[in-house]
Amino acid sequence: MIADRARFRIAKRIERLAGYRLPDRAFNGTMLETLSSGINYDAFDFAIREQLLAFFNDFLRCTCRDSPLCGCPEKKFAKKILELRENGLDHRQISAFLSDEYGIEIFPADVLSFLEDSVHVLEAISDISHLKGRAALAKKTDDHIRLIER
Repeated sequence: MIADRARFRIAKRIERLAGYRLPDRAFNGTMLETLSSGINYDAFDFAIREQLLAFFNDFLRCTCRDSPLCGCPEKKFAKKILELRENGLDHRQISAFLSDEYGIEIFPADVLSFLEDSVHVLEAISDISHLKGRAALAKKTDDHIRLIER
């Protein structure tokens, strides 16, 4: 999954502030729990604080009982990448956006691979939708494929 490839640039600084070892992967369970368990965001400079708060607001806010380990952050991250692509950003621009907005480093090639895999899944959904006579779903998936591939 694409969330497994995302890494925080400032993972070592978060680790020092938390007082225990943390992986640099942004969506690792320990990192997610640390970010949502009352870490002192004021200890960071303004730009980093804004990135972490944007990450928290965009990916960690959900009402699931098992939050943040419920899977919602990873799904929201994947959805964000697809939305950015459908809005016209290419894989390099998506990588740069994630770095600027959230402090997340992800290789453009990983983003491209995720987008290609997503198109294959959508094509399968479209084919099955056509076979099952679900024209509305087939049209929706075809629209998403068109927006991702442009």
